[in-house]
Amino acid sequence: MSDSIILVYASMTGNTEEMKDAVAEGIRELGADVTVKEVMDAQGSDLEGYDVILLGAYTWGDGELPDEFLDFYDEMEGLKLEGRRAAVFGSCDSSYAQYGAAVDILSNKLRDLGCTLVHEGLKVELSPSQDEREICREFGRNAVRALSNA
Repeated sequence: MSDSIILVYASMTGNTEEMKDAVAEGIRELGADVTVKEVMDAQGSDLEGYDVILLGAYTWGDGELPDEFLDFYDEMEGLKLEGRRAAVFGSCDSSYAQYGAAVDILSNKLRDLGCTLVHEGLKVELSPSQDEREICREFGRNAVRALSNA
């Protein structure tokens, strides 16, 4: 393991992608590198090579993971992620009964696999505002700070 950060995300409408861009900006502002992958181009085992794991996913339907995250989620089963730092973010829609459930599902999975969550799940209503983009950048900066605690 090297001092490294991976960010795996899924975005359908571009909202979570906007969040991902701001998170990555925050990471790079502090001089750190981040490997960014769309979930369809990633495998669960990719997470084992990084100190800090960031996942971004919108919530689908009545509180499910996006379809494109399902295989990745299954591939995470059995990974040894003790000692890793992690956090999850995603765009949400308050018109659904379960607000941002994908963030909670992924946070719980990372915790179950031994990760220490370094940030409460970050949920943004639809597209991030300017203020919320800054919150996303700070989320990214917190990921870099977590490296020194890894």
